[in-house]
Amino acid sequence: MSTVTISAAEVNKLRQQTGAGMMDCRKALVESNGDFENAIDYLRKKGQKVAANRSDREAKEGVVIAKASADNKYGIVITLSSETDFVAKNQEFVDFAMKVADIALESKTTTTEDLAATKMDNATVGEKLMEMVAKIGEKIEIARFEQVTAESVVPYIHSGYRIGVLVGMNQPATDEIIAAGKDVAMQIAAMKPMAVDADSVSAETVAREKAIAVEQIMAEGKPADMAEKIAAGKLNKFFKDNTLLPQAFVKDNSKTVAEYLTSVSKGLTVFSFQRIAVGG
Repeated sequence: MSTVTISAAEVNKLRQQTGAGMMDCRKALVESNGDFENAIDYLRKKGQKVAANRSDREAKEGVVIAKASADNKYGIVITLSSETDFVAKNQEFVDFAMKVADIALESKTTTTEDLAATKMDNATVGEKLMEMVAKIGEKIEIARFEQVTAESVVPYIHSGYRIGVLVGMNQPATDEIIAAGKDVAMQIAAMKPMAVDADSVSAETVAREKAIAVEQIMAEGKPADMAEKIAAGKLNKFFKDNTLLPQAFVKDNSKTVAEYLTSVSKGLTVFSFQRIAVGG
């Protein structure tokens, strides 16, 4: 019998790697003198269906699911990633992702770790995830998990579960506002704005863009004081192209997104949004 001391952290690590039970993992490590690869072999020799969720694999495919609560006050968007497009298109995988999204929506957990620990049937989401890994034989994980709370939250799933968007607006949900939210969500999916407006862009990004503009202008031979003024104009163009509200509305480019929202309901605007893409 081995005299090697096995810590709870080591047992948990093996469990995360393999999906095997805690006691089985402890016994495997004890019998293998703490050697992880030998412990995995031990489990396999004992007939365990060992999951292959190793960190050396890359999970760049998957699906994105976006959902909102019945009152449209809260929404979630998650990415369940896989290694191959073949698995991502499997209906069982999509159904599992939908169920995880439903649990995330109902439980209102705020982190991937809390979501993994949330009850799912007779186990937890994390345990069910490991069962999927063992069954499918690919690395599968909750790659990203975001939430939005607002007066109205509109979800949108684009392009075969490849992109998910949540739009949070400042007025309660009506049929017209939900329809407007869908339009704006499609805009976000297509145009990839980095923020709602200029005020929402980080100071670091603003400083970086300004520095680039000034350097470009001075390289053209313009004096520093003129470069500063021209850079301000370049920054305004940057905000117009890269933030949501001043962008040209894709369904009617004679209007900005802000103007479109005002035409739907006076004072209507976007409070926040989340955009997640597979592999992003």
